Order: sequence, then structure tokens, then C-alpha cells
Amino acid sequence: MPELRIRSAGAPGAIGRYRRREPENTVLYQVVREQLETFLARREERGHPVPRFIERELRAFLQCGILAHGFVRVHCDSCGKDRAVA
Repeated sequence: MPELRIRSAGAPGAIGRYRRREPENTVLYQVVREQLETFLARREERGHPVPRFIERELRAFLQCGILAHGFVRVHCDSCGKDRAVA
């Protein structure tokens, strides 16, 4: 993916480069993805289910930063490039 140069809102004139953070490549993401269903099932079997808000947060974690689960299109007026940001 070509890079997008962005201006920092906090420092006028500062320019940075946007790079998608790729959460699916982190160890934490991979462990949660691979173990979530087993963890939830075992807690249920033992009579101590995980509170619903925790399950929702863990499932939301697996969607955060993944383009397939939603994104916003941003446009740079300076260079004319568009990007999809998860």
C-alpha cells in the first residue's frame, strides 16, 4: 500500500506517514482469536460464565482495526490520495 503523508493536528507543519497497524499480526490478537471460544465454553461448563460485557469487549477487540469490519475513507487535500482507515 502506498504511504499517505498526514499533517499532525498537535504540531502545525509536522508531517507523518500513515501505516495501518495490522492488529491481526500481534501475538495478543492471535491468542484471543484462537482461544476465545474455548475459554468461553470452559467458563460456561464450570458454572462461571464470563459476564456478557466482557465477551462483547473481547469480540469487539477482534474486529477493531480490521478493514472488513468497517472503515472510514480519508482524503488528503495536499497530495490527493485516499485511504481506508479501519
